[in-house]
Amino acid sequence: MSLLRVAGLSRSFGGLKALDDVSFNLEAGQLLALLGPNGAGKSTCFNMVNGQLQPSAGSIRLDGHELVGMRARDIWRLGVGRTFQIAATFNSMTVLENVQMALVSRERKTFGLWKSTGSRYADEAFTLLEQVGMSAHANRACGVLAYGDVKRVELAIALANRPKLLLMDEPTAGMAPQERNELMALTKRLVTEQQIGVLFTEHSMDVVFAYADRMIVLARGKLIAEGDAETIRNDPRVQEVYFGTGKTFRPHASLDDTTGRVPARGARQ
Repeated sequence: MSLLRVAGLSRSFGGLKALDDVSFNLEAGQLLALLGPNGAGKSTCFNMVNGQLQPSAGSIRLDGHELVGMRARDIWRLGVGRTFQIAATFNSMTVLENVQMALVSRERKTFGLWKSTGSRYADEAFTLLEQVGMSAHANRACGVLAYGDVKRVELAIALANRPKLLLMDEPTAGMAPQERNELMALTKRLVTEQQIGVLFTEHSMDVVFAYADRMIVLARGKLIAEGDAETIRNDPRVQEVYFGTGKTFRPHASLDDTTGRVPARGARQ
């Protein structure tokens, strides 16, 4: 059984269909890239899996549990972690304290606001920082870290919940090429070792083709293609969405019948 099964997922805002009958599966230990141009429905899909938005129709099942209708916090407790395009950490707290806070939340422990996190879950927090290569910075404030290091801390925070599924929204946004590759190589190693499923959005195609096991592509709310890197590269509908006019999506209508490729901009059709 797949870790994540999405079936017939749809969401309308008034007369606009932001997502239209989208279905896909994700296996444990797999990185699945969710691609598409702006307005394709990626964020809508993400937010429904996460519970921040309820679908108009469809099913989202995690390890057999139906997520539709559940609150975001309850979905998180079932094992769905998330990282954000803009890293979300407490800048005034140390790296270790940020991870400790995530562990405190996981265990539903409360403590007085006048107390520091102290030694609560310090060993487990340090182990998580070791996993992401940030243990040497454990006692530094997050606010003084380089952005690539903050993204590693955010990954450790997401892993604190022992997620089965990790949603990563533009994980390498704002990072230099070397930082992008280091973060994604680290993510791939960790999810393979821990058998976590990852659904991620990403605009850096070099990252996508280097690290995604599979890809799904949305256009105007519809799923238009899915498969491995070679399949996606050669799909004429994907070529049209990314390299055509971008104004409409007409499956095969604007392809050169003799070559099967998208005609050059300005060429007669």
